[in-house]
Amino acid sequence: MNTSLRNLVIIAYVILVSISFVSCNNTKETKPEKEIAKTLKESNKEYTVKKEFEVRKPIVFIAGFDKGDENYYNNARIFFKEQKFEIVEDKYSLEEIISWLNKNEVKNPYGEIHIVNKSNPYKGMTLETVINGEKITTESLRRSVTKGTLPILNESVNANSKIIFHANGIGKNIELMNTFKDAFCADELPNVIASPYFSVFDGEFTKHYLAKPYYVFYPTANSPGKTDLSKEISKKYSEEKDIDWFEALNNEEERFIGEAYTTQFTIPVKFELDYHNSDDEIPTFEIQEEVMDFIEQKEELFSKIKTLNIPLEKFRWTWSLKNSKLTIKGKTTGLVVLKPLIKPYGELEHIKPDTNNKRLYAMN
Repeated sequence: MNTSLRNLVIIAYVILVSISFVSCNNTKETKPEKEIAKTLKESNKEYTVKKEFEVRKPIVFIAGFDKGDENYYNNARIFFKEQKFEIVEDKYSLEEIISWLNKNEVKNPYGEIHIVNKSNPYKGMTLETVINGEKITTESLRRSVTKGTLPILNESVNANSKIIFHANGIGKNIELMNTFKDAFCADELPNVIASPYFSVFDGEFTKHYLAKPYYVFYPTANSPGKTDLSKEISKKYSEEKDIDWFEALNNEEERFIGEAYTTQFTIPVKFELDYHNSDDEIPTFEIQEEVMDFIEQKEELFSKIKTLNIPLEKFRWTWSLKNSKLTIKGKTTGLVVLKPLIKPYGELEHIKPDTNNKRLYAMN
C-alpha cells in the first residue's frame, strides 16, 4: 500500500512539473517582430547560399550528330558552350547518359542536366534506349524500364535537380514524360522537363528561342502546290489568325522577329509480308488506292499508320514482289510552319526559354 501511495505522489509531481514547464514557455518573453524577421531573413540567406554552393554547374549531353547540311547539334553545342556549360559528346542512348552520370558521381548533385536530341512528334526521338537498341518511344522505354535493362541512377541528382530535354514537342507527350520519370529513378526523383514547342538554336535574332509548330503533309514527290497546301493548313488551324499561310510556306527562315517560316521532313514506312508458308493468296496491285485498301484491311499494318496520325492518302505508295515476299513502302513529306514565341507587350522580342515557366515547359 505504501509503495502504491509513493508511486502516486511521484506521478503527481511529474504532472505538476510538466504544467509548470509549459506555463513557463507560454509566459517566456518573446522577441520583437522585427528581430524575428531579421533572424528568419539571415537564416534563409545562409541556407540559399549553401544550396547554390552545393549544386554542380549545368551539364549538356549532345545526344546526336548532324547529317549533310544539318546544323542543329552544332548550333546547340555553340550555344551551351557560350553559357559555360560542361559539354558531353557521343552519348547516343539513355543507357550511356545514365552510366556517365553514375561514373562521374560526386558528393554534390547536378542542378541542371540538359539532353539535346533533335526530333519531332511524328518521327520521334533519335535517342536510343540502350546502346544499339530501339529508338525511344513510350513503348520501347517502358519495356526497358520493366525489363531492368537501364542502369539505376545514383546520387548525382536530388529532388531539386532538373533533367531538361531539348527535343521538339515531346512536352506534349505526357505518357513519355512519365516514363522518363521512371527511367531516371533515384533515391530522390529529379524533375523531368521538356517543351511542347520546337527548340531553335542560332536564330537570326537570338541564339535560342521556342516556336509553335503547325503541320501539313503530302505524298512525297507529289506536292499539290503551295496554294493548295496553304488552304489546307489554314482550314486545319482555323483558330490561328495571325499567320499568312501562303507566305509562311514560302519562307525558309525568320526574316524579322516573330515571322513564321517553314521547314520540312520526310517519314518513310515499310511493310514486308512473306507468303512462303501462308495459305493466303499473294495480293496484286494496279494502283495506289488498292494498296491503301489492303493496308486498311490488315489490322497489324493499319495500326502502325494510326500511331503516326497521318492519313494513308498522304503517303506515296510503292510495292514490289520477290519470290514470296511482298514489300510495301510509303513515304510522306511533312511541312512544319514554325511561329516563334514573342512577347505580347513591349518591344518586339522572343520570349526567353525559361524552364521554370510552366507555360513553356511541361514538368513531371
